[in-house]
Amino acid sequence: MQNGSQVSLNAEAFDPNCAFCQRNDIAFNILKETRFFLLVTDHAPLIEGHILIIPKSHYACYGAVPRELDTELYALKQEVRQFFIRYYAPAVFWEHGVFRQTVFHAHLHCFPFDDTEYSLSEQLHSRVVHSQDDIRAWYASEGQYFYMEDESNALLFAPIIDNYMHIIKDVLWHGVATHAKHTHWRSPQQRFEEGIPLITATKQKWREYQEQGAIYADETSA
Repeated sequence: MQNGSQVSLNAEAFDPNCAFCQRNDIAFNILKETRFFLLVTDHAPLIEGHILIIPKSHYACYGAVPRELDTELYALKQEVRQFFIRYYAPAVFWEHGVFRQTVFHAHLHCFPFDDTEYSLSEQLHSRVVHSQDDIRAWYASEGQYFYMEDESNALLFAPIIDNYMHIIKDVLWHGVATHAKHTHWRSPQQRFEEGIPLITATKQKWREYQEQGAIYADETSA
C-alpha cells in the first residue's frame, strides 16, 4: 500500500490509462489550475455547483496525497467555500477513498449542500478528522475509507457497505433533494446527459466570482 507521506514530489506520478491524468475528459470542465491541483466541474453533476478538487499527480485517494500538498489543498477548499457561500450554500466535501470509487485517482467532491443532516450520535463514523494526517494515518494502517466534511465536522468512515448506503441515501441525497428538487436518484448517464446546463451555469458563476470574488471576500471578512 502506498503511504502518501512517503511519496516524492520530484517524480510526477502519471497513469496513461487514467482519465484524470490524461485530462481529455475533463479539459472542458477545468475551472482553475494551480501548481499541484485542478479544480473542475463534475462531468455528471448531482446539482449545480458540483465541483471536484483533483491532484495533478496520480494518487489513489487523498490518504495517499503527500503532506507537502496540504497547504494548497486547504487554500482551494477555502476558495470553494467562499464561492459556494456567495452563490449557493455552505460546502460539504465528500471522498470515496478508493471504497466504491469509479475513477481511481484522488478527487474530492464539493457540494453546496449547506448541512449533511448527520448526527455524531449515530456513531457510524470511525474517526473525527482534525487534519489530512488523520486520513493518511488511517489509509496507511487500515486501507479503504470514505470521508465527509461539513461546516461542523470532518468524519472518516470505515468501508462498511450498510453505513455507506445510509450516508448516500439518507444524508447526501437529502442535500440533492433539497437544492435540486429531484424526487428520484439519477444514474451517472442521466446526470451526464442533463449536466451541461448545470456545468455551464457553474462555470459562468465561477468566472464572475474570479472577477469579483476577492472584493466579496474582503467585504465578508470586514
